Amino acid sequence: MNVMKLLEYLQDILDTSHKIPLTGKVTVSRKEISKIINQIINDLPDELKKAQWILDEKERIISEAMKEAEIVKEQSIERVKREIQTHDITRTAQVRAEEIISSAQREADEIISSAQRDSKEIRIGARDYADEILCDLEKQIQSKMVAILENLKLNVEHFASEMQDEAATTVETIRENIKELRKIK
Repeated sequence: MNVMKLLEYLQDILDTSHKIPLTGKVTVSRKEISKIINQIINDLPDELKKAQWILDEKERIISEAMKEAEIVKEQSIERVKREIQTHDITRTAQVRAEEIISSAQREADEIISSAQRDSKEIRIGARDYADEILCDLEKQIQSKMVAILENLKLNVEHFASEMQDEAATTVETIRENIKELRKIK
């Protein structure tokens, strides 16, 4: 078979091609390799091409069959649903479900009403608690403010006293310097 010879020739080209160090790659002539690949494609037997066509047809037929099966399945489900809806057990279950929903709605209304009453009590309690906390905070701030102002007053008085003493010392030194200057004639 010509294809086998071409493949062997292609293998010989790869084995005898110049190797690029440290990469494991080889350099080949693109033109020569392309020519060999085209010859292989042209020399492939018709049976191989027919086999490929058969595979493609098989895939198409399977795809169409899957689509048809899905349509039949959906139609069957719809038919079963219609039969279930018309059955006596289904009707009885629907009546019972409506009774349960009605009962649940009444219970929910009672719970909501109770929760609204509880919510009002909680809001009043929260407001009273917040009022108590804010009043206590106001007292603490007032007490701290008085203490800070008293402390500030003491610090200012102490500072003023020190400044007065320092000024008196400076004035005394100036007077002594004036006396000394007057003695010098």
